[in-house]
Amino acid sequence: MPAPTLDAFQVIADPNRRQILQMLTKDTMNINALAKNFDMSRPAVSKHIKILYSAGFISIQEIGRERYCLLNEEGFNELRNWINHFDKFWVNKLKKLETILNNKQNSSHKN
Repeated sequence: MPAPTLDAFQVIADPNRRQILQMLTKDTMNINALAKNFDMSRPAVSKHIKILYSAGFISIQEIGRERYCLLNEEGFNELRNWINHFDKFWVNKLKKLETILNNKQNSSHKN
């Protein structure tokens, strides 16, 4: 039975996966190095790595017998697009407010 596909928000909902992503902003790390930072088994960390990998947040590079995790920009696109949508919404709201305030100020100066 195939594993259910998680959307980007389900992937980052887990604090352990968010912590892994934050750790990878500092350096590329192998799974053993990542596992040392958590109070969980290496297989549990590997499961989080697999979820991040399948969602496109990280890529895995094999060097010798080691598997290194690297951040992958593509995984963040869904999050970025969602946040940008709301950024545009708030910018438009602020522009409308600015227009209203400027019109009010201009009309009060004429009186």
